[in-house]
Amino acid sequence: MGKRRFVFTSLLIVLIAACEQPTTLNDAHITIGQGQMPALVTTEDKNIHLVFGSGDSILYVNSTDAGKTFTTPALIAVLPRLFSSHTRGPQIAVSAGTVIVTACVESGDIYSFSRRPNNTWSDKARINDVDTSAKEGLMALGGDGNHLFAVWLDLRNKHNEIFGSSSSDGGRTWDANKLIYASKDSTVCECCKPAVLVKGNNINVMFRNWIDGNRDMYLIQSNDDGHTFGDAHKLGTLSWKLNGCPMDGGDLALGNNTIQTVWRREDKIYVSEPGKTETVIGTGRGTRLTNVNGHNVYSWTEKGHVIIVLPGNVKKEIGKGSAQAIGSIDNHTLVCAWEQDKTIQLKIVSM
Repeated sequence: MGKRRFVFTSLLIVLIAACEQPTTLNDAHITIGQGQMPALVTTEDKNIHLVFGSGDSILYVNSTDAGKTFTTPALIAVLPRLFSSHTRGPQIAVSAGTVIVTACVESGDIYSFSRRPNNTWSDKARINDVDTSAKEGLMALGGDGNHLFAVWLDLRNKHNEIFGSSSSDGGRTWDANKLIYASKDSTVCECCKPAVLVKGNNINVMFRNWIDGNRDMYLIQSNDDGHTFGDAHKLGTLSWKLNGCPMDGGDLALGNNTIQTVWRREDKIYVSEPGKTETVIGTGRGTRLTNVNGHNVYSWTEKGHVIIVLPGNVKKEIGKGSAQAIGSIDNHTLVCAWEQDKTIQLKIVSM
């Protein structure tokens, strides 16, 4: 009955959306709708694209006026037993002007959907080319220009490994899957979400490894659109020995032509560049990162509240909740979406 109720709710939302009545921001903070695990992407023309899960439904909203108004949530698809909790949820990217959404189901398959010019969505296309190999449901999606790349934890070889695939047609079809990294200790951290950053034909993948009992963050890179990858390199100098999974990945961005990263070790939040010593900037979990006009903006969850740290170490509490997503609208404005009591909240933040 619970699943049916979720589907009915999502279909009702779609009927409301058909009226094309936009939701207007009130004091730069609104409730988008019922759902979990928001993900968002912003574009140079100040458009905001947001996706989230609600039961078995994938829902989408967008703003074409820099966050002044948002459309009502519209249904992309219903996928039985959709992953949409515990850092597992739909992902979103833009490639060649097309919005692409990926989502994983509990059986272990990942699907993509592309937004058509008439605002409808394509039929699903499967990304993993071995049945049910993505049972962890932990994946990431990145896009830039004509380049689109997905990464995920994959079990086709009996242990969790980092696999990836690229698409050159806006997510309608996907290339043969590629093994990106396999741990020498048989598995990467089995319940931590990877992250991917695509800039031109450079693919940067960050993930939590598991070597000699240490749950440390690693970065692996490709400069040929994901056809080949170099060696994986540990981020930071110290290690986190942990007999268990922290269920926490990290995030990365490009700033001043250098990869910037943020991640958690124990209860502390660290930032680092590849090959450099890490620096602690706070306490919490669930880190996010975006770069605005050459300046890093960080976000995490601390004691049940969403925190954003602006340039100049200005710390702002955005609201109660977790599972936040952030992005820059312009050089002076951010958008932050998060989950609170199974509703999606959104706030526009001035820098």
